[in-house]
Amino acid sequence: MVQVTKQGVEAILQKFEELQPDPSWSFADLTQSQTNYATHGYHRYPAKFIPQLVARLLSDFSAEGDLVVDPFMGSGTTLVEAKLNRRPSVGVDINPVAYLVAKAKVTPIEPSRLESAIALLEKSLSNQEQLALFVLHERSESEFWGQRLDYWFPSDVKSELMRIHAAIESLPDEDLRVFFRCAFSHILKPCSWWLNRSVKPTRDLKKRIPSPILTFFQHARRMASGNRQFWELLRQKDALDVPAELYCTDARQLPLPDSSAQLIVTSPPYVTSYEYADLHQLTVLWYQAVTDLKEFRRQFIGTASCNGKPVNMGSFIAETIVAALKERDKKKPKK
Repeated sequence: MVQVTKQGVEAILQKFEELQPDPSWSFADLTQSQTNYATHGYHRYPAKFIPQLVARLLSDFSAEGDLVVDPFMGSGTTLVEAKLNRRPSVGVDINPVAYLVAKAKVTPIEPSRLESAIALLEKSLSNQEQLALFVLHERSESEFWGQRLDYWFPSDVKSELMRIHAAIESLPDEDLRVFFRCAFSHILKPCSWWLNRSVKPTRDLKKRIPSPILTFFQHARRMASGNRQFWELLRQKDALDVPAELYCTDARQLPLPDSSAQLIVTSPPYVTSYEYADLHQLTVLWYQAVTDLKEFRRQFIGTASCNGKPVNMGSFIAETIVAALKERDKKKPKK
């Protein structure tokens, strides 16, 4: 790890203070459909940066073939844009839901093959005998996970979701399973008692919950449209085989040798960040991705579940920000 002296840090901060605002970096004219083009609209994810920002950073500060790294990849915006711009990339995130979403977004699937898979799932889930078979093969649940699912999902909705889940897992190819797991994850909130538009795990027991199967296929088809656009753009740029490597691990354990990246493009967690462990708990619960929700929550930067012990951040800038924050609110830095 390269250590920066206090004088070096002060010089960096002074450089930022001297920068003048450039309105062209605001991308104020873009619409939501433009920022959700290709696979960028696959899954809701809070505090995403827009792909056009990443594309400009790639254009201004790298060349084709340069290795681009995102140590806090989130939903994979950097990796998708790197692939589209013919830059190999590596992404890391400690959140298994981020890994799932990013993996789906950066994996192009030949469009007719994906359409065939959607048709196969529709046929399977409309077949009553097949539905009964899926029910017989429902996965076993621990008492804790079963209770948590029952807390969020009415029994009939839970059963329908289990049938979708089983149908997805019966698909023969991993890239197809990842695509539909992402679609499935996206519909869990609208198909649960989770309060609409809430970033907190709050129930609304009066909520009208839509049919999971209808909701699933509506979103899968929207994703299929994005995949087709992604595939065609990659084909036109001869970029289908540009590699993107993803890892679900700690950002302090990057699977790369020092000085191997030509560019790092990332949106690091805020000092007081979203509670991603809570925001994504339905997917984590459904896929039993962790064994302890409390321990899972403690892994994230900015979580309110931190024990408050001092942390060596290895950054004078970060320590300066936390010290300034402490002057305003003594509780904030402990998170």
